[in-house]
Amino acid sequence: MEAANDQKAKSARLRRRRGYRWEDGLVKRLNGAGGWRAFRLGSPSVALPDVLAVNTRSRAILVVEAKSGAKTSLSVPPNQIQRCLDWCDTFDIYDARTVVLAFKFLSKKRLDSGTYKYRIMREYYKVWDPAVEPVECVCTYDGQTYALIDGTRQQMEMDDYSMPSA
Repeated sequence: MEAANDQKAKSARLRRRRGYRWEDGLVKRLNGAGGWRAFRLGSPSVALPDVLAVNTRSRAILVVEAKSGAKTSLSVPPNQIQRCLDWCDTFDIYDARTVVLAFKFLSKKRLDSGTYKYRIMREYYKVWDPAVEPVECVCTYDGQTYALIDGTRQQMEMDDYSMPSA
């Protein structure tokens, strides 16, 4: 029993490190882009989005919720989307306020516990429409998005976001 708990704790640490590296990479990418200043805001327990980026020259703000993993789909819970929308509303001085859901599919896909298949690493950046009520949003390895409502998939068209780069 103790070995199983150790393995669960080890897996949890790995997921946190993976998430931190993805968020940190997004911050570095944004900070290297002209005019952007980005910050990683902290752990999920403090009710903050993962990344906040501002561009005062273009009067734009990005609120980013980042997900990464080795599965074929990644999801963002509705409460995390709502949290991002609330942050966008808070900074109403910015003309362009955008919630971006950033998905990173790792170069290995988990088949079973400890078993992986190698594949191409993929990243997707999707814009959440503030007019849409937050629901669980799922992105697949091929970039398709859908809402998961009461266990049922509903196709969800989301605009792609072109992430600023250096």
